[in-house]
Amino acid sequence: MPEGDTVWLTAHRLHAALGGRALVRADLRVPKLATVDLAGRLVTEVVPRGKHLMTRLEGGLTLHSHLRMEGAWHLYGPGERWRGGPEHQVRAVLATAERTAVGYRLPVLALLETAEEPDVVGHLGPDLLGPDWDPARALRALAAEPGRPVGEALLDQRNLAGIGNVYVAELCFLRGVTPWTPFSEVKAPEKLVLLAKRLLEANKARPGHVTTGDTRRGRTHWVYDRAHRPCLRCGAPVQVAEHGPEGQRRVAYWCPNCQRGPVPGGG
Repeated sequence: MPEGDTVWLTAHRLHAALGGRALVRADLRVPKLATVDLAGRLVTEVVPRGKHLMTRLEGGLTLHSHLRMEGAWHLYGPGERWRGGPEHQVRAVLATAERTAVGYRLPVLALLETAEEPDVVGHLGPDLLGPDWDPARALRALAAEPGRPVGEALLDQRNLAGIGNVYVAELCFLRGVTPWTPFSEVKAPEKLVLLAKRLLEANKARPGHVTTGDTRRGRTHWVYDRAHRPCLRCGAPVQVAEHGPEGQRRVAYWCPNCQRGPVPGGG
């Protein structure tokens, strides 16, 4: 699932391309919206909320989309060939006279009244890249379940919105704990929250997630996606397992030398 900085960048690019312009074409290829015609409406803004995208239109309407694991929005110029996937994967086409936004494999696409946005995103915690960011509120939410594994707590968008599995692995590494460590055992948890904010801010304006400060291929992450390869700090083989509640399992990466705390199997 995309991280919050990826969604922020997607919203930024969509807004730059569509914001303040009238739609000349709006093709929504999901059954519930197949007969909806939004052509002629002005796109007032495109904003992110955690991992959700809100395309707001004049007349008080919002097109809500969520990328989850496979979704993506691509932008094209007039006459440019679409390259984001086969035609049957297109779920939305929003075109102005200058640019066309094509949504591929979108698992969530819904049209709602803008005033009803809280119905779909009101449950989210403070957004790490949003105007509502409040580290104290996020810390209180995380601390409300002190025995919960820190990796699972960070992935819960009700605590703070925008963290995905890449940042869970890297945040736990940088704070020296395994993802299975109870939140109450994380030292200086306020530093964990502030570090999450700092990492997303540093990466929001570029593709990818660099957590090491090194943009060279294969050196952007300390442990994420480095299963059985050397930890970039100490050289120990990175371990891999699953974490999270049933039905929401994620792959966890950790260094057995640099990180302390519980691990699967008690090793």
